[in-house]
Amino acid sequence: MFNRLREDIMAVRKRDPAARSLLEILFLYPGLKAVRMHRRAHWCWTHGLRFIARWISQRAVRKTNIEIHPGATIGRRLFIDHGTGVVIGETAELGDDCVIYQGVTLGGTGKDVGKRHPTLGNEVLVGAGAKLLGPFTVGSNSKIAAGAVVLHDIPANCTAVGVPAKVVKMEGRSVEHIDNLQHASIPDPVQQEICQLQRRIYMLENDVRVLGMIQHEDGSGI
Repeated sequence: MFNRLREDIMAVRKRDPAARSLLEILFLYPGLKAVRMHRRAHWCWTHGLRFIARWISQRAVRKTNIEIHPGATIGRRLFIDHGTGVVIGETAELGDDCVIYQGVTLGGTGKDVGKRHPTLGNEVLVGAGAKLLGPFTVGSNSKIAAGAVVLHDIPANCTAVGVPAKVVKMEGRSVEHIDNLQHASIPDPVQQEICQLQRRIYMLENDVRVLGMIQHEDGSGI
């Protein structure tokens, strides 16, 4: 138990440059407190003490504003940074060394039965406000961007962004089919409209010159 606690504390210190001491992490970090309480709740849940497990998890919500269902399976060294508004569902599974930021939901769509929540591999990072909904898998060493909504499998070693989320990087290389998500390549509608107006003005000026030449040849003047 103490080895697991030490691992959790060192995981926070390694990832959070704002952490000044081990005592600060132990007593003042809500993410660490939520993970510690979940481990007790999960033990009760797996040993049939469901009411006590839920009581511990709801007490953790009141203390940390982080809700982890006691049935969720969490690996070693999970780091929940800030943590406000994090929700992890009953059948969610997290591997080792994952990082979750505030506002993240590992939830369900309401359409599935049994396994209803996501599975994260090892060393998965989920950015602030991201929503992962459904019984899919996010492969190890993948990153989910802040605010993304993930509804399907994400392979390992990928970066996914957007609503709904699409893979924009795989094995460190950009994926070609996501050019429409790159703001630099999106045409400027105002510039397009100005170009059309300039072409129209040029055509009208040319028509006026031709009409003037015809009237001049007829001797009628302009």
